[in-house]
Amino acid sequence: MNLSIVISVFNEERNLDLLFDEITQAMAPLPHDWEVIFVDDGSTDKSLEVLREIAKKDPLHVRVVVFRRNFGQTAAITAGIDHSLGDIIILMDADLQNDPADIPLLLAKLDEGYDMVSGWRKIRKDNAITRTLPSVIANGLISWVTGVHLHDYGCSLKAYRREALEGFRLYGEMHRFIPVFAHSVGASITEIPVRHHPRRFGKANYGLDRTFKVVLDLLTVKFLLSYSIKPMRLFGGTGLVLFLGSSLIMAYLFIRRTLQNVSPFDSPLFQLSIMILILGFQSILMGLMAELLARTYHESQKKLTYTVREVIQKKPEDD
Repeated sequence: MNLSIVISVFNEERNLDLLFDEITQAMAPLPHDWEVIFVDDGSTDKSLEVLREIAKKDPLHVRVVVFRRNFGQTAAITAGIDHSLGDIIILMDADLQNDPADIPLLLAKLDEGYDMVSGWRKIRKDNAITRTLPSVIANGLISWVTGVHLHDYGCSLKAYRREALEGFRLYGEMHRFIPVFAHSVGASITEIPVRHHPRRFGKANYGLDRTFKVVLDLLTVKFLLSYSIKPMRLFGGTGLVLFLGSSLIMAYLFIRRTLQNVSPFDSPLFQLSIMILILGFQSILMGLMAELLARTYHESQKKLTYTVREVIQKKPEDD
C-alpha cells in the first residue's frame, strides 16, 4: 500500500457517498495502490451507518476507525495516520470543500523531491468576514512566529511522505501546525494552489473563535519547537533581563541618594526593584527545573533529540 487518504468525519452523512465516489474517480487513472481511512469522530448523525455501507461495498480500499466519542480533529487525524499503511499520506476534509481531483497534482509535486505538499485555497468560497479574514490573519501570524511560510495553514488537503510525520506526536488541536512540526524534523515543504468549493451539505464545525484558539496554540508550538530542549534559554534569559532591570533601578536610587541625599527606602521604586529581583531569581529556578524535566522526558523515553533522513555507508559486498 503506497498511498493512504486520511479523512476525519464528524456529522457529514450527506457528503460521504459523494466524497468517496470523487476519490475513486480521482484515483482510478493513477498507478498507486491506495486506501481511504475514514475516522468517525463521534458523529451523532448517520455518518457511521453510511461509512459502514461504503466499507462493505469496497473493502479493498476502505477502512473505518470509529471513536467511542468526539475527541476532535487532531485526534482523528492521528488515529487515521496510525491505522494507515501508505508510504504517502493525503489528509483532506469530509465536507466536499476539498477536491479529490487535486490529489494527482499533490502527488506530482511530491515526486519533485518534496517531503510535504500543502494545498493553498487561493480562491476561497467561504464567508469573507467570519472565515477568510480570520484565516488570513492567522496564517500570517503563524508564518511570522514559526518561520514556516505558507499561505494557507487551514487547508486540510495536504500530502506527506510518511517519514515526514515521524518524530513528533499531535495533541490538543495541533493538526493545523503539522507543517511546522514536519519542518522541525527536517521535512522539505512546498505549497500549490488547489480548488475550493462551497459547502453543499451540513454546517461548518468551526467559527470565529477558532482564531483565538490558534493564537493560544501558537504560543505552545513556539515553546515546544524553540525551547523544549533548551528551556533555560527562555526562563534564564527572562531572569537575566529582570536582574538587569532591578540593577538599573538600584543604581538610579543609589545615584539619587549620593547626589540628592534622597533616601531610597521612601521611593516605591525600591519595592519595585526588590520584586523584580525576586521574579528574576524565580525565573532562573524555573529554567533549571524545566531543564531537569526536559532531560528526564528525553532520557526516560529514550527519545532522540535529532532525526535521521538516511545513512550512507559502503556495504562489505561492494568491495
